[in-house]
Amino acid sequence: MTRFILIALVLVLSAPINAEYTTRVIAEDLAFPWSMAFIDNDTFIVATRSGTLEQLSLSSSERKTLQGGPETYVESQGGYFDFILDPDFLSNRLVYLALADGPAETNATAIYRAVLGEDGLTEVTKIFRASPSKDTPAHYGGKLAFLADGTLLLTTGDGFEYREAAQDPFNQMGKVLRLKTDGSAPANNPFADGKNGDPYVYSYGHRSPQGLAVSATGQIWLHEHGPQGGDELNHIRGGNNYGWPATSFGINYSGARVTPLTSAEGVTPPVTYWTPSIAPSHLLIYQGALFETWQGSFLVSTLVDQDVKRLTLDESSVTDSESLFSELGARIRGVHEGPDGAIYLLTDSDPGSVIEVRPKTEETASKS
Repeated sequence: MTRFILIALVLVLSAPINAEYTTRVIAEDLAFPWSMAFIDNDTFIVATRSGTLEQLSLSSSERKTLQGGPETYVESQGGYFDFILDPDFLSNRLVYLALADGPAETNATAIYRAVLGEDGLTEVTKIFRASPSKDTPAHYGGKLAFLADGTLLLTTGDGFEYREAAQDPFNQMGKVLRLKTDGSAPANNPFADGKNGDPYVYSYGHRSPQGLAVSATGQIWLHEHGPQGGDELNHIRGGNNYGWPATSFGINYSGARVTPLTSAEGVTPPVTYWTPSIAPSHLLIYQGALFETWQGSFLVSTLVDQDVKRLTLDESSVTDSESLFSELGARIRGVHEGPDGAIYLLTDSDPGSVIEVRPKTEETASKS
């Protein structure tokens, strides 16, 4: 294990030099790190798919496993998915964790709320569990994001074997759901009265949504895995249908068609799509000051292409795209923005790492 870590570290540190940025490993030996959040300018918490919360420091080697985390169903794609802070975290210390809630034969995506204390989580409460339950350990979604009004978004997948559920607005699988932080459904959701859909459903027709972000202007953006090809970037609007599996740009893994349709009446088309698949894993809309030319860019981490796509968008389309960090040679599970605008990458492996990305200054450039 130690030898493997050292080899991985050498590969990162000896990667080809890029004119724009420099990278360094700041944490390693993490079992599939899938999400992270800074609780102050120096301290951050990493949630691993293996079901642990690790608290780490930028300035020291200090690290501790937080206690009190809820139990999760760890199998295939199941485990801890996303960890975010309450908008009023500095005053209330509230955090939210999306995870696979067991048991195996009746599992589902769930949200737990807790208070972050000195050594771990307290007052841990399950505030929401998607319905219905399923018996597959795949396609959970599990991404979280707050809107400006304080409501919380959660993505859910189609469970892999239940694709038709994504087109059923009364079913919570294959959806973007919107809820209050007490777990109740807002009165202004698209199907709040329950007559034409489930009161929690905000949008539907999603397969395996792995990226969710809210822009500075309040727009909701999501990317999701297609089957074989047809990964999508979607601009989410309340009540809209995004097609899966009635429409798709991908095919089944067997080579057979999922559907002959790539568009249909009543279906909102993707802003862009990728064929062959890139396996998009996380979405960040960069707002930091360190990389000025990247401000407003969409950073999409990928598992298959092992890079981060930097996308430039106008109102309705992608106008430019470039590949970043491919020299690391790693499946990148997450791309996060730090307090000062530095970028942090999570590698999808065991052991996995947290890699910091900063602009290459004149000083570092002269040394290289």
